[in-house]
Amino acid sequence: MRFTLSEAMCDISHYIPLAKAADEAGFAIFSTGDSILYPKNTSEKYPYTESGDRSFLDGAPFIDPFQLFAAMSVVTEKLQFQTGVLKVPIRDPVLTAKMVSSLASFTNDRFILGVGLDPWPEDFHACGEEWETRAARMDEILQIIPGLMTGEYFEWHGEHYDIPPIKMCPVPSRCPTIIYGGHSKPAYRRAAQYTDGFLFISVTEEQLIERIGLVKQYRKEFGRENDPLMIAAGMPVSTIDEMRHLEDIGVTDLNVGYRNPYLPDTMTLQQKIDWVHRFGDEVIARY
Repeated sequence: MRFTLSEAMCDISHYIPLAKAADEAGFAIFSTGDSILYPKNTSEKYPYTESGDRSFLDGAPFIDPFQLFAAMSVVTEKLQFQTGVLKVPIRDPVLTAKMVSSLASFTNDRFILGVGLDPWPEDFHACGEEWETRAARMDEILQIIPGLMTGEYFEWHGEHYDIPPIKMCPVPSRCPTIIYGGHSKPAYRRAAQYTDGFLFISVTEEQLIERIGLVKQYRKEFGRENDPLMIAAGMPVSTIDEMRHLEDIGVTDLNVGYRNPYLPDTMTLQQKIDWVHRFGDEVIARY
């Protein structure tokens, strides 16, 4: 099992030193969230907190992940970078593909594209995209992005997107691994059909087992049961035995962190770096 260091909504000056520390400590992946704006009013609850409260996001600093990861890649050697998750349907698919191909090429294939729908209608309205068609458009986007990663001419003629034959340069040596994040059966089915894995956050062990089973069941329906499957999970575990138990369940990548990202960040940079190196010595080196 690999280990992913997750951090978001922190002092932006912390990111580069933390990437260097994570690389040195043996972390495989650095993950951060995605948010382009904060709506003043919304009727939708936040899906990743029990209460649905979203007030903690007001004023929280979010750096565009593509720019952030490009900067992090310069000071690291092995560390991979993962969006957790990128709000894909609020973005144009061709422009998104260009950003994905550029970052994956620049980092020498060290980018993992985590994708999700986005729970806020206001994001879609502000970006000029339709809220009502987001799921159907996601189905198309998840085929358009890999198509444009080939470096050959690619065209798409769907219900929501009509793209003439185009190609991109540069493209990475392979399409980046794409994983999906969500909380519904349609999300698990979409992930099984179009992506390489799933990101589970804020679930119990019982829910995790059930939902991994659903993803695998759907992959079998699509004839993909023998394809590599990445299962990333953020779970409250503290011992190596607990981590090995998650691996037995099917988790390939464990997201860990030194603080609750839904609360104000009170840690100093040095405290974070010390935690990262300690985790590397006490867990990663012994795993």
